Amino acid sequence: MPRSAILAAARSARARSLIETIPMTRSVIDRFVAGPETADAVRVASELMADGRRVTLDHLGEDTTDRVQARATVDAYRTLLTVLADMGASAGSDVSIKLSAVGRQLPADGEKIALDNARAICAAAAAAGATVTLDMEDHTTTDSTLGMLRELRADFPWVGAVLQAYLRRSEQDCRDLSGTDSRVRLCKGAYAEPPSVAYQDKRDVDKSYVRCLGILMRGRGYPMVASHDPRIIDIAGRLAARSGRDRNDYELQMLYGVRPAEQRRLAARGDTVRVYVPYGVEWYGYFMRRLAERPANLAFFLRSLATSG
Repeated sequence: MPRSAILAAARSARARSLIETIPMTRSVIDRFVAGPETADAVRVASELMADGRRVTLDHLGEDTTDRVQARATVDAYRTLLTVLADMGASAGSDVSIKLSAVGRQLPADGEKIALDNARAICAAAAAAGATVTLDMEDHTTTDSTLGMLRELRADFPWVGAVLQAYLRRSEQDCRDLSGTDSRVRLCKGAYAEPPSVAYQDKRDVDKSYVRCLGILMRGRGYPMVASHDPRIIDIAGRLAARSGRDRNDYELQMLYGVRPAEQRRLAARGDTVRVYVPYGVEWYGYFMRRLAERPANLAFFLRSLATSG
């Protein structure tokens, strides 16, 4: 199945209804999503931290067009951060938020509502000793996200950003965000984007990733290398050494459920490894993008369905 078809299905209500009714879907989802409740996220985070990994937790949801739902997302993050703080696990932890989940798509004053809600989450994170990273969405929202990032950093200078290497603009964005204390998660990108704004060939995306990573490593901020590709991880280490960074001056990030043995190996050798842990009931869009990213993920899903009878 072509990647473009999977990403199209990610926005299809009909496809969602079909996949959600397949009996084996839930067991496959459990590989990539901690579970529906805060307790599930905390359980998985505790397990990861017990063997030396760090976490960034994402309460799933996007494209919210209901003010009450947006506020519920804020409350979910506040609850999560409170629980983590009470158990002494919030220091060094991070939460990832999508601005569309906290109201950016609301028909009236969406950007202001999203900014206010993001600010409330940042305040809760600051009280808990944790940090926040703004997830990036499709390219039409990039300027909006970076604008809100600037607003939030006025009060919370540690707020992190995500840049997507497949976007042609990302090299310049890396230059703009490579200053002191800037936290940038560099990923390849997981949305369907037109050739006018995004590289389409995997080799071109990889080359862009390395160029962007070089800019961040030479900068004065804190690069967060979001990749499961062994070549990229090796290049990251070499670029860091060339730039005078040790293993505490950048981190590797991987998704929950993807290459867990490699995550443990890297952490055991002294790398800072952070695992992106999604949780909540709105798992569909996230799950479909994971299938589109790696053929191995799709093959795993299809094998599970084929053997479910």
